[in-house]
Amino acid sequence: MARSVRIPLVQHSSLRRRARYRRVLWTGAELLVTAGVLVLLLVAHQLWWTNRAAREGAERKVAALEREWGGGVGDSDAGGGGGRSGGSSTDPSGSDTTGRTNSGATSGASGGATSGADTGTSAGANPRASQAYAVLRIPRLGLRVPVAEGTDKQKVLNKGYVGHYTRTQQPGRAGNFALAGHRNTHGEPFRHLNRLKKGDTVEVETRNATYTYIVDKILPRTSPRDSGVIRPVPRSLTEPAYGYTLPGHYLTLTTCTPEYTSRYRLVVWGKLVSSRPRG
Repeated sequence: MARSVRIPLVQHSSLRRRARYRRVLWTGAELLVTAGVLVLLLVAHQLWWTNRAAREGAERKVAALEREWGGGVGDSDAGGGGGRSGGSSTDPSGSDTTGRTNSGATSGASGGATSGADTGTSAGANPRASQAYAVLRIPRLGLRVPVAEGTDKQKVLNKGYVGHYTRTQQPGRAGNFALAGHRNTHGEPFRHLNRLKKGDTVEVETRNATYTYIVDKILPRTSPRDSGVIRPVPRSLTEPAYGYTLPGHYLTLTTCTPEYTSRYRLVVWGKLVSSRPRG
């Protein structure tokens, strides 16, 4: 007697469930791939495009300032956005009123009026907010970058410039000439600030003169709220072993540390050793 063969039955509902699972998995995979591509594009924009655009803009501004000074051209709004007077406000986290920045800006210090300072503008006038008015040169880093008034994120730092803390002195004057710059992205002028060593030269050129500072002290890490580092006589409030006790002609450079974070601040101090008039 022949054995009967049982043919398995396939439920249509089971087929439909499997088809739905496959569609869900496929859709999920597509979304993950799309998200990955978007993340890569964002990283490329932040790490490559913003740097390229800012560096090119900064180089053009340096060339424009040098042409202006060499040709005796009248004062211009070199920084773009001189509509606000008095500079930008900076919160303790290193942000101006528009948002966070990886510049290493600290909360403002009191003191250090800028009246009579060499600002590089005509008739001894103070620079306008966001105006580029000087050039910072650091030979060890191969750096040549504009200095603009204030630490506004969009109008100064994101353009690849370094920003002058508005309540600190101007270059060459008694007190503290303090600057902030991005460590990463947007030109990252202070990317290698940690490579500076005691005795390195830093020059600041304005319309009227060139000032030479020599690196004297380095504070590897401090709080973003450490406003003492940009006071007229700079001294860390959180690391009191670092800084000065006597008045002088100081330069302060600040940026974020470690790289790609804004958790701490790296500070480099210098002292004025010479000045020479242009021309």
